[in-house]
Amino acid sequence: MNDLTKAEEQIMHYVWKLEKAFLKDIVQEFPEPKPAYTTISTVVSVLVRKKYLDYKTYGKVREYFATISKEKYFKQHIKQVTGKFFSGSTNNLALFFTEKEEMNLTELEKMKQLIESKIEQLKENNE
Repeated sequence: MNDLTKAEEQIMHYVWKLEKAFLKDIVQEFPEPKPAYTTISTVVSVLVRKKYLDYKTYGKVREYFATISKEKYFKQHIKQVTGKFFSGSTNNLALFFTEKEEMNLTELEKMKQLIESKIEQLKENNE
């Protein structure tokens, strides 16, 4: 999976939100001052070339849609970050959040609850 630039990722977020979008719809999602239409068109073309977007053609107009879900992209992105910065260890990633970030007791309890729930789910599936 190719890394996305900030501009590419921003457009992907808009397309995920809209599900299907014409270029004018994507432009409309940007806050003021909006980037140039041609700039957005160029970034969308790059996303098509990278195979993150595909399209259906209606005459001279294209309707774009994502070829990867937001969840799948995020999962792959987290794997890359974990590999680059945490020696591929999810334990090191979790330690970073618990030690380096200022998590309050409520957030830690919620994390603990999520982990315990996942452990129970895995135990049930293995029985």
